[in-house]
Amino acid sequence: MTAGNEPLLCPFDFSEGLEFDPSLAKLMGRDSLTRIRLPYGEGDAWLVTGFEGVRQVTSDQRFSRAAIIGTDYPRLTPEPIVSPESINVMDPPHSSRLRHLASQAFSQRQVERMRERITRLADTLLDEMEAQGPPVDLVEHLSNPLPRRTIFDVLGIPEADWDRMQEYVHQLLATGPDSREQAAAAKAELRAYFGEQVEQRRRAPGPDLISALAAAREGEDALDDQELAVMALTLVLSGQDTATCQISDIVYLLLTRPALMQRLRDRPETLTATLHEILRYIPFRKGVGIPRVALEDVEIDGVRIRAGDYVHVSYLTANRDPERYPDPDLIDPERPTLPHMTFGWGGHRCIAVPMAMAELEVAIGRLLDRFPELRLAVPPGEIRWDTETIRRFPLELPVEW
Repeated sequence: MTAGNEPLLCPFDFSEGLEFDPSLAKLMGRDSLTRIRLPYGEGDAWLVTGFEGVRQVTSDQRFSRAAIIGTDYPRLTPEPIVSPESINVMDPPHSSRLRHLASQAFSQRQVERMRERITRLADTLLDEMEAQGPPVDLVEHLSNPLPRRTIFDVLGIPEADWDRMQEYVHQLLATGPDSREQAAAAKAELRAYFGEQVEQRRRAPGPDLISALAAAREGEDALDDQELAVMALTLVLSGQDTATCQISDIVYLLLTRPALMQRLRDRPETLTATLHEILRYIPFRKGVGIPRVALEDVEIDGVRIRAGDYVHVSYLTANRDPERYPDPDLIDPERPTLPHMTFGWGGHRCIAVPMAMAELEVAIGRLLDRFPELRLAVPPGEIRWDTETIRRFPLELPVEW
């Protein structure tokens, strides 16, 4: 059947701490898919919230991300975040080829080398934080600089360019109605910059991630210059942005749940499993991301999606699906291990998950080890949260010890 209800206007602008967006919770409670209207773009979209439905859409080649290219698709930001050349808007088999080549840069050996660099960077930042003495802003001292320094360091970006890159990223993620022109300019600047970086590494390879991506081979196949530049840009956007939010969110969550933080200190061997449960729980962004287009009529949960319809999925609601995760609104470190969707799913799952997890493990592990008395320096209600972008994270995190 085809649902005939009027689309629901969904600004998805809820920004109160790490509370789950009540509008998303209501959408989860519906028996089937919902037609929604987002702040920007033409037309409406279907929203899929259940874990199995999200898994179907993200794994079924009848739903195409590439088909959004050249369209004014429904979205949360004035300017589309992704570039048309990005792997995030490619379909198999093209995306499969790029993912296979790029994954060579994230082998266990490469990631362990990255972990060593991440640990040195984290310890340097924590040394500076300790030297300054409490109270300090953890966002300023750890969760903001560590991901930025890590991704720029492993990509081999000169330190003199780091602040400029960070500003471009912020402009690209803004949701305000007046931000479109700046966002478009920032995207163009980033694409041009990484085009230059790729040319340099072709001439003089180094021990960096761009050079490793350039060296990736499958027989005679390799990434061309444009593919390399777009891959580097994608890593900058996802690498620093997601990790910055997650480090801040995880630390805030632990500081407001002292029993959970103490459990991690007492049982450091459970760090990775506990982080995955926390990542499942945290609403790390607002609303939805990049939609897909149905290439033919498809039925999901008794609803017929017509060819040409836009389809959004919510990883946030999938991570809270009670049919997959009993008592999903509870953080249960003993929960049986089941993959979550925080890093995506299917052909568009983040290729840099090994690096992201290494970064989170180092940041949280070193912080808990070095500051056993760490606590918030202000009441939780005084923490200011990001309200200007699609992200969910505290702008400042005053702590003492």
